[in-house]
Amino acid sequence: MRPARRFRLVWDDLRGRSGNRVIEQVGRQIRAVRDGAVLAREMAAGRTAPAAARARMAEIEHAGDAERAALAALLRDVLATPIDREDLYRLSRSIDDVLDNLRDFVREADLFGPPGLGFTLAPLDAVLDGLTALDGAVRKVLAEPAAVTLAALGVRKARNRVREARQAELARLFAGPPGTDVLRCRELLARLDAVGRRLGEAADALSDAMLKRSH
Repeated sequence: MRPARRFRLVWDDLRGRSGNRVIEQVGRQIRAVRDGAVLAREMAAGRTAPAAARARMAEIEHAGDAERAALAALLRDVLATPIDREDLYRLSRSIDDVLDNLRDFVREADLFGPPGLGFTLAPLDAVLDGLTALDGAVRKVLAEPAAVTLAALGVRKARNRVREARQAELARLFAGPPGTDVLRCRELLARLDAVGRRLGEAADALSDAMLKRSH
């Protein structure tokens, strides 16, 4: 690390600003992932072709990886963090897993070629709400630490909505005639359920971190 950068980070530590830098960087990673969820929904709504969405998702994934790497570099350099470092790494890893599964959803939608993707809109809306709630919860870590756990509950509720939407769509699919389209749709819904699970894990990581901080 260059001496000037090292001095600036140490100075931020001494002034109590390093926590803000860490929280801002986590937020940037979440917002990169949210871009991926927005793209997936645009594809599901028919406003972006699956092949084009797949190409664009590769760029978003690269941006998300860069934000995660920037957070890891920052955590190596700062002296003080707002929550435990291990929990920050766990949170960042879960956020990255959300993006990985969104990437796989877009890729599989392009590969499988179902007749339409409208059946994925409800779970994708829940994912978007969950990412917004997660971003808001992270912002409260320094500003309103006592409110973080309640804010993280909003993420878990969104995760439950993803699961419920998947179950409702599966019931609708299985009520109709069997066929390859049903299998394709089932696989895509399973992928979105994985997105929801990773989102719930991110909320758990944040809640566990705040619990440690309060003791």
